[in-house]
Amino acid sequence: MTDSQLIHEIKQGNVELYSHLMRRYQRKILAFVYHMLKSSGLEMMAEDLCSETFYKAYRSLHSFREVDASFSTWLYTIARNTVLSELRKQRSGSVPLEESGYTPIAPIEAIPEQAILRTEQVEMVREAIKNLPEKQRSALILREYDQLDYQEIAKVLGQTVSAVKSLLFRARSSVKNQLEPYLYDPLFEEREGMSSR
Repeated sequence: MTDSQLIHEIKQGNVELYSHLMRRYQRKILAFVYHMLKSSGLEMMAEDLCSETFYKAYRSLHSFREVDASFSTWLYTIARNTVLSELRKQRSGSVPLEESGYTPIAPIEAIPEQAILRTEQVEMVREAIKNLPEKQRSALILREYDQLDYQEIAKVLGQTVSAVKSLLFRARSSVKNQLEPYLYDPLFEEREGMSSR
């Protein structure tokens, strides 16, 4: 059954069919929520917010109109708003460590050097994405992690396609500029300079 057929049936009272829609989109929505939360170090909340997204979608399904957007785009919009709401809550009040889901990592000497470097790189990228304005961050996550096309991203963010392209360009430029100082290798430059003499 297509999304439209399922939604029509659910609206007619066959609510048990909602589980089919959930199975169809759960992994994508969970991945999207996870990546949005990761930049704030709150990825452990991803499953809860994914469930909340599907609950909100179910409660509002009667108001969903396919002429406005596809079901998946509508779902991504609900997920994004759910995450932004949670991030605002987190910023407005401090969360005790035991409730934050933070897990202390192993001592540095227990981790091989390559893993440390990889962790540092991932952390730098995460921090660069976290520093982006919200719309740029959402656009980048939807494009790079969720592989949505420009049209879908435009609908999720309530922007035009050209605005989305502009957001993505600025987001990528900003991430690149933030990471450039760390990607500079003085030893490499020194070797290059010596070989040209």
